[in-house]
Amino acid sequence: MANYTTFSTAEANPELDIVQDVSPDEVHAKSQDLVLVDVRSAEEYSGELGHAPKSKLITLDVLMDHIDELPKDKTLVFICRSGRRSANATAMAKDNGFESVFNMKGGMLLWNEMGLSTEGKTSS
Repeated sequence: MANYTTFSTAEANPELDIVQDVSPDEVHAKSQDLVLVDVRSAEEYSGELGHAPKSKLITLDVLMDHIDELPKDKTLVFICRSGRRSANATAMAKDNGFESVFNMKGGMLLWNEMGLSTEGKTSS
C-alpha cells in the first residue's frame, strides 16, 4: 500500500502543467517521510549550495537509467539548483507511472535563502 505525503504548499508548475511545485520549507519539515532526489551534477551536489540532508544524487542525464530504482509507493521530491531541471525530472517520473512526485520550487537556491540545513557544502 502506498504511503504518500500531502503538501499544503503544492501548486501548479508555471511551465509544466503535469508538475506540482512544493515549497522548500515544507519539504524540509516533512523530509523524514519523503524520498529526495537531487538531479544536479555531482559537482553541484557537493558545491557551494550543498544538498538537502538525506537526498540521493541521480543526475538528470541518467535519471531514466535509474528510474526503476526509485520507490513508487513513497512520495518523491526532485531537487535541482533553481527548480527547472527538477521540474523536468518530475515530469519524467510522472510519465513513468509515479503518482506522488513533486518538484521543489526554487531549488537549492531558495532552500539556502530560507536558511534550511544542508550537507556537503564546499567553502569558496
